[in-house]
Amino acid sequence: MENVKMKKQRFGWTAMVSGDPYKRPVSAFLTKVVCGVCVLVGLSALTSCGAPVPSETTVSYGDFPETLELKGTPVSADTALIRYPFRIRVHAGRAVVMDLHGSDCFLHAFSLPGFHHQASFALRGEGPEEQLSVENIRWVGDTLYVLDPNKSELARFAFAPSAASPVRCGAVGLDKELLRVLDFVQLDASRFLVPDYSGDSRFCAIGRDGRLLRRFSSIPTVNEGALRDSRPALAQAWRSFIDYNPCNGVLAAATQLGEVVELWQLSDSTRTVLMGPGGEPHFRVHQGYGIPTGIMGFCDVQVADKAVYALFQGTSFKEIALSMQRGETMPDGGRYLYVFSLTGDPLRRYVLDRPVTGIAVDEERGVLLATDTNSDTPVVEYRLNAAE
Repeated sequence: MENVKMKKQRFGWTAMVSGDPYKRPVSAFLTKVVCGVCVLVGLSALTSCGAPVPSETTVSYGDFPETLELKGTPVSADTALIRYPFRIRVHAGRAVVMDLHGSDCFLHAFSLPGFHHQASFALRGEGPEEQLSVENIRWVGDTLYVLDPNKSELARFAFAPSAASPVRCGAVGLDKELLRVLDFVQLDASRFLVPDYSGDSRFCAIGRDGRLLRRFSSIPTVNEGALRDSRPALAQAWRSFIDYNPCNGVLAAATQLGEVVELWQLSDSTRTVLMGPGGEPHFRVHQGYGIPTGIMGFCDVQVADKAVYALFQGTSFKEIALSMQRGETMPDGGRYLYVFSLTGDPLRRYVLDRPVTGIAVDEERGVLLATDTNSDTPVVEYRLNAAE
């Protein structure tokens, strides 16, 4: 969350989201086409000026039907390359690890299986082909899109089928009407979705040329005073990690503060708001900024083909302040992986053996790859079926 005066360690407010496109068999092509048409119809309804108000349901959850503990296995990799492994994206036998504080390069590609280093790219610098910062990365086919909020642009890196190193193939500047963009997902061949931090809406749809097309949806808060008087601060507090799966048409947003997960079914323009015991983000307004007062919430979210996975922390800011007073450094990341159905039913909760910051779930293999910023091992592997 940008512009917050109190910053929680390195991870606190510079985070972003994850989401991985999955490699699917050719036999699923027709299903994808039909699914895509339905999603486009639903999305057009959401972003149309004259569209009816989408239906919305708020559901509270307290616990999960089952809780399972998982022990991770460190993945052998060249740790000298990575200073702060923040996100991991997997596609077609390749993993790209995002280094939030990379000294020379922000991104590192590894082959799978084996996790052998292939290339380091996205050079840090002020040149036209370099990155000032990297906030999020996403695969779109064999192309990796890279969000640089300081340049306000989306850069593209293409991997040839037999090439280990990517080629930077251009960048798109983002509309100047957008406030500092910290996340994005691709909706279809012509549109992206980015959060709206003005507080006037929840999301902005933009074209592939970066131009603002529409704003839609709203922050599902009960704080009427903030809605009326402090919308930018409210939007800061409700900053969320987002992900979208084009095959099932589900868009998810998990709040960085509090404990709220929003699920949109874009095929029929419905939204389900899942409210956990931590409630919605708590904050106070000081000189126009939102100062967090509740808990650290979710660290990452992924919409897979069968379920939604959300990584939760749950540490209170009171605990964080007491730790700072004692001169202690609290670990970054979350230890609780929540699993919801695509319609919002709580399915299970995994308790990990260490805090992690980024996730990449492979449902077919039952494998979770996670980034660990608190040790010399940048990536940890979990077998999701090991505890069942």
